[in-house]
Amino acid sequence: MTGSDIPSSFRLAYVPGVTPTKWVRVWHERLPHTSLDLVQATAAEAPGLLAGGGADAGLVRLPVDRSVLSAIPLYTETTVVVIPKDHVVTAAEEVSLAELSDEIVLHPLDDLLDWEALPGRPAVERPATTADAIELVAAGVGVLLVPQSLARLHHRKDLTYRPVPGAPESRVALSWPEAETTPDLVEEFIGIVRGRTVNSTRGRAATPPRPAKDKAKAKDKTKRAGAGGAGGARNKPAGGRKPPSGGRAGGQSGKRGKPRGR
Repeated sequence: MTGSDIPSSFRLAYVPGVTPTKWVRVWHERLPHTSLDLVQATAAEAPGLLAGGGADAGLVRLPVDRSVLSAIPLYTETTVVVIPKDHVVTAAEEVSLAELSDEIVLHPLDDLLDWEALPGRPAVERPATTADAIELVAAGVGVLLVPQSLARLHHRKDLTYRPVPGAPESRVALSWPEAETTPDLVEEFIGIVRGRTVNSTRGRAATPPRPAKDKAKAKDKTKRAGAGGAGGARNKPAGGRKPPSGGRAGGQSGKRGKPRGR
């Protein structure tokens, strides 16, 4: 891309719990003249925002409709149970699903985990949001299972959390509207989140790889040149001296043929 080809801004959507800070910093270092505008959206809103052109790309939670959006999975989050600090299970480093069987497990309407069957006992009503469910946990009404980043996002001094092996997990992905050709700035951001260097990032001018045919020609040329050099070395006398001339040879022969005498 040349300077005139680069759009003036790039809109990146992100969902709660996802922290794009490190990638935004790299973006500003590589494209200082192209601003990156962050657009916050809920996990439920983000796919529609992207499909409707409200953002160029987004850090979203899977699944998404792959007929409408492209997506590159980035990482999978650990699921944790949010509990009061004085809860009995805080004595362990992790909590099994079986240990939650007697607990009231809150299930907010914006839950991000794909449960086949929710563990524990259901609450009388489902909280509207994860934030509301956190308040209920603090009030001693029940416990809540969420991706670890959301437990950190809603941190309170009176609450803590523990990993829950075997629970469904949430995957975070970079997503953008499906198109025949991926936009250059989206390619730039893909390169950043994948850790590519400036020279290897797609979307920027880079030295194209040499075709295999050209590599074979160059290798053959080098081989023939090396063979010619080796032949010359074999024909050259040891020490690098020229072959003796006829006169000098004759003189040497004459000296060897001179009779000895006093």
